[in-house]
Amino acid sequence: MDDLIPGLPSDIASECLIRIPFDRFSSARSVCRSWRSELGSTTFHRARNSSGLARSHFALAQAEPNPTQSGPAHKYAAPAYRISLLQPDSATWTSLPPVPDLPLGLPLFCQLASVGTQLVLLGGWDPDTWTASNAVFVYDFVKSTWRRGSLMPGPKRSFFACAASVDLAVVYVAGGHDEEKNALKSALAYDLARDEWAPLADMAEERDECRGVFSRGGFHVIGGYSTEMQGRFGETAESFNTATWRWGPVEEDKIREGTCPRTCVAGEDGRIYMCLDGHVVVEDGVAWRVVARVAGG
Repeated sequence: MDDLIPGLPSDIASECLIRIPFDRFSSARSVCRSWRSELGSTTFHRARNSSGLARSHFALAQAEPNPTQSGPAHKYAAPAYRISLLQPDSATWTSLPPVPDLPLGLPLFCQLASVGTQLVLLGGWDPDTWTASNAVFVYDFVKSTWRRGSLMPGPKRSFFACAASVDLAVVYVAGGHDEEKNALKSALAYDLARDEWAPLADMAEERDECRGVFSRGGFHVIGGYSTEMQGRFGETAESFNTATWRWGPVEEDKIREGTCPRTCVAGEDGRIYMCLDGHVVVEDGVAWRVVARVAGG
């Protein structure tokens, strides 16, 4: 293999390359085959992480301003959405390139899940027809390109729980509702490397508009409601153990009854956080403890 940088030992050259900002990866990969191989290797990204050079980003679906729309109809027009990235250390915003197969922008109510250097976009509604989609798209931050993933099998679901295991490179999906508004208890796992879906055992309960988080080796599906309850959120949760490949027992009183679980997230400490009554709260045993007030709340 050619030297990474002529005249420099390979370890020194690698130290130089790991300092390339992620938004320049695509350009760097085009320099030569050895750089392309290096930037695509697991060793390279592990070195960036261990050296503290990798930077976390928040990926958000954000409405795209449309200057061509004006007048009274403007407020009724469906906005187009794009993916924006926030780098919290520098407080800078950037945008990902649009998905080539989605000329009208992101599907409404689509889900996003990150796995290492890849971002997975799943489902949502067609912005024009409002029909549910089972499409999957994957953005590779190293290559700066989008690709299509295998379609989600089963009914075209909406408002489902979704979360990913970075270590396993697997995205988990559960619940939501089908095109007839029937709440679902079925679940799926998407292997990103193989581009393959596998069915999981059904949950014990139907869960529409549930929230998914991945924490401590488990895919946790929180809240939601059954077909009969229609919008009246329950307080239970279920967790899928990725080691045993089984669902655990239903957890009662996981959240307050009637609470939408949309804000639930997994922290770096493995605990689950959410916004409640103007505060950030953390799950502490069988209770929730206030840790901060939401700004402006």
